Amino acid sequence: MRNFLNSQILRNFKLILTGAALTLSFVSIDSDQVFAHHTSRNSRVHRIARKVKQLKTTNRRWIQVDLSRQRLIAWEGKTPVFAYIVSTGKKKTPTITGIFNVQTKLRKTRMKGEDYDVPNVPYTMYYYGGYAIHGAYWHNKFGTPVSHGCVNLRPNHAKRVFNWASVGTPVIVQR
Repeated sequence: MRNFLNSQILRNFKLILTGAALTLSFVSIDSDQVFAHHTSRNSRVHRIARKVKQLKTTNRRWIQVDLSRQRLIAWEGKTPVFAYIVSTGKKKTPTITGIFNVQTKLRKTRMKGEDYDVPNVPYTMYYYGGYAIHGAYWHNKFGTPVSHGCVNLRPNHAKRVFNWASVGTPVIVQR
């Protein structure tokens, strides 16, 4: 176990053991991002629910992405400010659930992957690695999961979210 904990992979992480089943969670020490794909679904759902409840007791701006309803809701505390239909990740390239924060905002960027190369992606807000909320001018299938894991919005809707949010804005992605 000592060699595992001292490995290069876990250098910036702490190990948390919880519950009777000893669920393993990796939480970044440098930020409050939860790497949800390393936790049990039940634990993740409870953590997300607690965070939503906590955010609703503040006046803070935050973004909720509801994968089951294909909706993005912008909140200020407990007040929904606006909501839009989105397209999230398809079955083979799902959008991960968890608690994140807007990390980077780019007015336009190029997105490349194994089977795509899209220039001038508008109003991009990265919240976890290559996962982002952004405008999508190349399809009109909003309300249907079609992306490679990102949260796609109509470009005019993405612009409004982009202008409303700032780096550090919480992003809650849930089912």
